[in-house]
Amino acid sequence: MSKLPLSQSGARYLLISILIVIIDQVCKYLCVTYIERGTMGISVTPFFNLVHVYNHGAAFSFLAEMGGWQRWFFAGIAVVIGLCFVVLMLRTPKSHRLTCTAFALFVGGAAGNLIDRVHLGYVIDFLLFYIKGDDFFWAYPAFNIADIAVCVGAALLILLSLFGKHEHDKKQEAKSKADGLPRV
Repeated sequence: MSKLPLSQSGARYLLISILIVIIDQVCKYLCVTYIERGTMGISVTPFFNLVHVYNHGAAFSFLAEMGGWQRWFFAGIAVVIGLCFVVLMLRTPKSHRLTCTAFALFVGGAAGNLIDRVHLGYVIDFLLFYIKGDDFFWAYPAFNIADIAVCVGAALLILLSLFGKHEHDKKQEAKSKADGLPRV
């Protein structure tokens, strides 16, 4: 990919990243302010609670008990990958809406959790889905808005790589068919 003028690049999609960070940080602030840590929090449905937990590791608390070095390791990974996605977004034409949106979701999610990790030393999670029976309890690990953004962005990139054609490519293909010319 070559360098594009800023006005033709996906730079405007960084606004989505900023929005994700704001929503994530506001939700985490509300969590810390209104939900007691370490409890089952606020029951929303019979299978979903708002909770207040800290994740010192990565996804699903991976490496959480490793003595603290993981804080800076995961922060470094978030910075490097986030910057790579920003560069890719700046090199992607703004007409590739889904690709730019996927990059923006990933950048916003990575930045939201990076803020927690650098500022607090852990990530605040507050969404808990679970199954509760008379003699059992199973819970999916708690997560947050930033985690959702990263996962949706990654899933969208996978789907686009498997099934997607960029809108520009579709328009070119349609124009070539209309002109009776093979696509170059």
